Amino acid sequence: MVSGAFLAFSVVLLGALVAGYVLVEIPEPKSAAAAQGNVYLYADGSQLARVGEVDREKIALDQVPVRVRHAVLAAEDRDFYHDPAVDVTAMVRAGWNMLRGGGRQSGSTITQQYVKNYYLDQRQTVTRKVKELFISVKLGREVSKDEILEGYLNTSYFGRSAYGIQSAAQAYYGKDAADLSLAEGAYLAALLNAPGAYDVRANPRNAEQAVARWEYVLDGMVSEGWLSEERRKGMAFPEPDPVTPGEGLAGERGYLVEAVNAYLLESGAATEDALADGGFRITTTIEPDRQKMLRDAVDRRLMDRLDEGREVDAWVRAGASSVETDSGRVVAMYGGRDYTEQYVNNATRRDYQAASTFKPIVYAAALEHRSETRDGERIGPGTRYDGESGREVVDRDGEGSGWAPENEGDEDYGTLTVTEAMDKSVNAVFAQMGADVGPGRVRETALALGVPEDTPGLDGAQGSISLGTATPSTLDLAEAYATLARHGVHRPARLVDEISRDGENVPLPDEETRERRVISRAAADGTTAVLRGVVEQGTGTAARSAGRPAAGKTGTAEQDRAAWFAGYTPELATVVALFGQDPVSGEQRELYGAAGLERVSGGGFPAEIWGQYTGDALAGEPERDFDLEGGGSVPRISPGGPSEDGDEGPARDREGEDGDEADGAEDGEESRRDPEAEESREASDEPGPSPVPEPETSPGPEPSTPADEPGGPGGGPGPSGPPPAEPRNVPWLGGPRDG
Repeated sequence: MVSGAFLAFSVVLLGALVAGYVLVEIPEPKSAAAAQGNVYLYADGSQLARVGEVDREKIALDQVPVRVRHAVLAAEDRDFYHDPAVDVTAMVRAGWNMLRGGGRQSGSTITQQYVKNYYLDQRQTVTRKVKELFISVKLGREVSKDEILEGYLNTSYFGRSAYGIQSAAQAYYGKDAADLSLAEGAYLAALLNAPGAYDVRANPRNAEQAVARWEYVLDGMVSEGWLSEERRKGMAFPEPDPVTPGEGLAGERGYLVEAVNAYLLESGAATEDALADGGFRITTTIEPDRQKMLRDAVDRRLMDRLDEGREVDAWVRAGASSVETDSGRVVAMYGGRDYTEQYVNNATRRDYQAASTFKPIVYAAALEHRSETRDGERIGPGTRYDGESGREVVDRDGEGSGWAPENEGDEDYGTLTVTEAMDKSVNAVFAQMGADVGPGRVRETALALGVPEDTPGLDGAQGSISLGTATPSTLDLAEAYATLARHGVHRPARLVDEISRDGENVPLPDEETRERRVISRAAADGTTAVLRGVVEQGTGTAARSAGRPAAGKTGTAEQDRAAWFAGYTPELATVVALFGQDPVSGEQRELYGAAGLERVSGGGFPAEIWGQYTGDALAGEPERDFDLEGGGSVPRISPGGPSEDGDEGPARDREGEDGDEADGAEDGEESRRDPEAEESREASDEPGPSPVPEPETSPGPEPSTPADEPGGPGGGPGPSGPPPAEPRNVPWLGGPRDG
């Protein structure tokens, strides 16, 4: 009777095949089956992070070694390339057993498993099995065996949250599928039958069964002629790596992924929707060794000195960015300790004042525009200014501006040179220099060097721009200072070396074509020469611990809410900053008493971090000097006096122009100046970094909205920012206090 029932069932099932074949269409793939994560790699190719709802990275079949393909076939379908897409006998047997309540039955070829993975759900029902059969038959007629095998390898689940052979290779052996050995490939093939049970690390009690399944795969390869018996006998079981937490966004990885994604969006290499859909393999510029060196420097010089029991220490945040000067590659970035605890990236945030790190930009603008003091003296390293604290800034007409910034500690310095003022970070001097140059030109120079146009605090170009009321990120300033290190040639900072999607390369901006000279070499080198003094005998002497020729500037924002050190060697431009932020409200907070110190300053923790990191990052490399033009000095020529070539006329910095041309000829390179900019400069006799000079803005009274008022450029996240600072020498409010 049982055999008769079985025969009847077979007849009915086979009779339905014709109708089913006609009625059932190949459906659209399941969204989950097509979903992929994005893979982020360090510059050396090692994995930085895998991000996405599904841990899957599709690869082409030719990226899977033949030995691994054979192992999968030996495990799941040894007749795959010879038999039909459907094993009808096994299907009938499986269906009959399910009807009898016999539990789950497989009876599936690789084609059928692929159909189940890619098009259908995993339920064990007769209806699903019938659909699987019809779709498999149609798919086998319309798609090649290689395409089906490729799809199967990319959709199958291997355990450890890994979908697809590539993700499985990374999860179990920390390598790409292309690098799997035969033994490793056989173990991954064995996992397909029972991914969770056969993971010998996660379930050591099942190790014996897992090894037996691995041996079954190898024996199958021998029987099919894919492996010699002799080699089979000499193979040892390949222990997989321990189970580790997913390479998601925890720790510093999240900050790096966020910065890379922002770069891809800004460059146009990817859209938000595309990144969400996944499938990208992104090789970043981040060098793992230097990344670790930067993290270690922050930990040793700052984090290890903080006390969890001290309230102010909980407010301390650190951020840093390091750019390779020659290439513009971002080789290291510190965004914070753990992205899952604080989502704001301290390396790229733009809400804390840059303070005195903006003073070199004021000086570079003065050199580039051949600016003069009110007495008609060309501004240079030896130009003397009044360093009296609280002295009112005077405009070009000799009128008081109503702005009288104080020096740090309200200290008076008397008359001193620009070099001395940079060493000591004297606010009174650079506030007046900014008025002599013109706030519009200071802003123009900042943009030319690489500070983004949408940086909060740059709009309006008020006089306080000279003291760093703008709020660029550490990455923005690193790009700008790298331009000075490159003798005035700007190259955009970049975070990605290579990107592909589903095996196809995605074009990136050609940064070399975007390289251009933005200020003269004389102006850039003159600024570097002065900044070397800051490190040698000024506020940044802690940076000398790097043991390299270095130039830099310290900066400390009003009320100790931020402390900076921005510096560079010929090889690296690195900016380190400390920020005060309430971890609960997000408001900016003062750092008085942090780490048990009365005050924080840019010459303290930031310069120490910079020194350790830079020394470590350049260890073993030959020492390079800055190769400054003319030693970096810029001659001061009285207005209207004879020029160097003997002609009468307006004073012009001939050394800067001729030196620039000579340098270009010596290097065999064409000048990168914009012809339109040169034409504009010659017509106006006012050289500057922008083809179209901005209208000058009188330093005038400073705006009534302080930089650290809620909603202002220095405010905390959202409307709950800190209250405005008390006025200091009306009408200037807030702003940086020292170097």
